Amino acid sequence: MQTLRHDWKKEEIQAIYDKPFLDLVYEAASIHREQKDYNEVQISSLISIKTGGCAEDCSYCPQAARYNTDLEVKPLMQIGEVITAAVKAKAGGSSRLCMGAAWREVRDNRDFDRVIEMVKAVNDMDMEVCCTLGMLTENQAQRLADAGLYAYNHNIDTSEENYEEIISTRTFDDRLNTIKNVRKANLTVCSGGIIGLGETKEDRVGMLQTLANLPQHPESVPVNALVPVKGTPLENEPRIPIWDMVRMIATARIVMPQSVVRLSAGRNEMSTLEQAFCFMAGASSIFAGDKLLTTPNPAFADDMIMFELLGLKTRDAFKNGRPANTIKETV
Repeated sequence: MQTLRHDWKKEEIQAIYDKPFLDLVYEAASIHREQKDYNEVQISSLISIKTGGCAEDCSYCPQAARYNTDLEVKPLMQIGEVITAAVKAKAGGSSRLCMGAAWREVRDNRDFDRVIEMVKAVNDMDMEVCCTLGMLTENQAQRLADAGLYAYNHNIDTSEENYEEIISTRTFDDRLNTIKNVRKANLTVCSGGIIGLGETKEDRVGMLQTLANLPQHPESVPVNALVPVKGTPLENEPRIPIWDMVRMIATARIVMPQSVVRLSAGRNEMSTLEQAFCFMAGASSIFAGDKLLTTPNPAFADDMIMFELLGLKTRDAFKNGRPANTIKETV
């Protein structure tokens, strides 16, 4: 079994990333197969509970208010709408529901109170509940935990060195502080990044180094390929070659061997064969459903055909056990 490390040097990760492609995939696949049920893939659904109008300037994001992307701004959803979406997602095979709000940070107001009720409602459906709401304090993280939240997503996006090229309205340390607050509330962490932002190979390695050297590896590591959106500063960036995506997934699998590596944005442009390489290299989760927040995503039915073809099984919720905060009291 691969030893967990939190002291990776950049040169070590770079050497892994730069290995001959087939050697890299073989090593990652070998580590992946050390895990029991390596052929299980978790299906997650991601819904935008509040769309657009964000004050941030993330260069890749169509939800930033300052960019003209023709995105329809929508207010915070009602609880009933979220329950309907959760029922549909669970019926389609999802065991995790992620709720995303286009906020810079969580504020202690009625909107946050409503999100708390959403978390409680989805937790009662025996689904893992994940939220991505921007920056949050330790107290806010604890409120989410008390409501039954299972995971909090807060991607670091890119390397610390490249971060200011992509976002100027918050710092890299702001990202890390939110992750610390999530940990203090005993929530699981979902944190990864995006490739295709115009970054260098060294930036990709730096991003993985930051995640792998956290005191505790994120339980989930999403690897996203940029989906360029017209009207954003990165609208003309070329599509990332599938080989780069596989290299990132394989390297993440090697340096964080027990984390769930999530094949995330960009999957709509991938063939079944290309996705198969990603699963072989260690990806063990996908987002399913027609949309990934605001960008197109493969439909449930198409994914089920792929699962059958590749001999993959769906992963149940709470496979690694339910944290105490998600266990419902019985009378």
